[in-house]
Amino acid sequence: MTVTAKDLRFNISMLFDALSKGENITITYRGKAKAKLIPTNHNKQKKEDIAFGIWSNKKENVDEIVRKLRKGRSFDI
Repeated sequence: MTVTAKDLRFNISMLFDALSKGENITITYRGKAKAKLIPTNHNKQKKEDIAFGIWSNKKENVDEIVRKLRKGRSFDI
């Protein structure tokens, strides 16, 4: 994320939120990069998404299940 020195003055809470999410912030002054903010926990792994691997223990092939779900319906009249 790149912000100006003015953003640093007026939106510091937004920058702290971005830092807590692990983003690096470059601060510019008159269009030139002057400083870089790096979160203190930048070496730690990012928190794993809870939905990641949700079907890892299923015996069925996930691709086939998804194709069946996306398949169009036909109604016999």
